[in-house]
Amino acid sequence: MLDRVDFEPLFFAPFVSSVMTVEKDWIDYNGHLNMAYYNVLFDRAVDEAFELIGCGIDYVKSRKHSCFTAEVHVRYLRELHAGDPVRVTFQLIEFDAKRMHYFEQLFHAQEGWVSATSENMSLHVDMAAGKTAPFPPEVAHCLAKMKQAHAKLPVPEAVGRKIAMPAKG
Repeated sequence: MLDRVDFEPLFFAPFVSSVMTVEKDWIDYNGHLNMAYYNVLFDRAVDEAFELIGCGIDYVKSRKHSCFTAEVHVRYLRELHAGDPVRVTFQLIEFDAKRMHYFEQLFHAQEGWVSATSENMSLHVDMAAGKTAPFPPEVAHCLAKMKQAHAKLPVPEAVGRKIAMPAKG
């Protein structure tokens, strides 16, 4: 019998989610994906990325800690329709002891165009205490490895954008 060996995850730059499909029930009266379901797709990709980092569902159940979204900025760039296959990329921009700043892009999985982007700030929370808490060393280590891999990527032009009326010329 072989001994169990723990392997450190491999961090691709950026992380790419599994393929998901736009569901028929998510289509609004305008005939395209309702804005709320863009967030569902982004959130499902975050779940995959968090599993890789070590703070997924098993972590939440065993440690009673989780990551909560504190702020999000979504840009809707191109419509999606029922049955469209999509993938989401996850790029870790920065992190500290208790926070993660990351950027996601939602792509049509066959045609390759960007449908939407989502910039996020998440907080690491001790759910029993009801307040933020530092990441444990093993999660902080994975965040550092992911950040190192993602540091090779350019910072997306939309990072840090604010909502404002266009300047009058």
